[in-house]
Amino acid sequence: MNQSNNQLWQCYQNARFLFTQPLSCEVSFAIITAHNPKGEILSACQNRLLDRQLQHEIEQLRQPYRAMVGTSVDHSHMEKSWAVSTTKDSALHLGRMFNQNAIYYVEHDKLQLVPCLLSPLHHKEQLIGHFSSRVSLVNELPDYL
Repeated sequence: MNQSNNQLWQCYQNARFLFTQPLSCEVSFAIITAHNPKGEILSACQNRLLDRQLQHEIEQLRQPYRAMVGTSVDHSHMEKSWAVSTTKDSALHLGRMFNQNAIYYVEHDKLQLVPCLLSPLHHKEQLIGHFSSRVSLVNELPDYL
């Protein structure tokens, strides 16, 4: 099993989320990014291009969505992401389309980490806690993403 994939999986389990507005605990949604495919760090310009492509795909779903940021606990790593009101299968399709190792899925405030490209033999879908305990409300999302 790839050691760097294990380290990424651990980081994913500790993610925090920045929103500009609260979300209802009754809403089910996915959190998807296009940044840094396969865990490889890209330039800001490359990530912005992928993000625009992902937003276009999300718009085709014709479901509510909202921009947000996924971040490490210490905020040293941040990725522009999208909260999308969609099924887990649809979210996994988007995650795979944009070469993401994993997505998050939230149901009734339960945060699930769901592998996309990572091997299901080594990285199984797992419940990682309450979504609401990982959310911070901010006036503006960071603009350097």
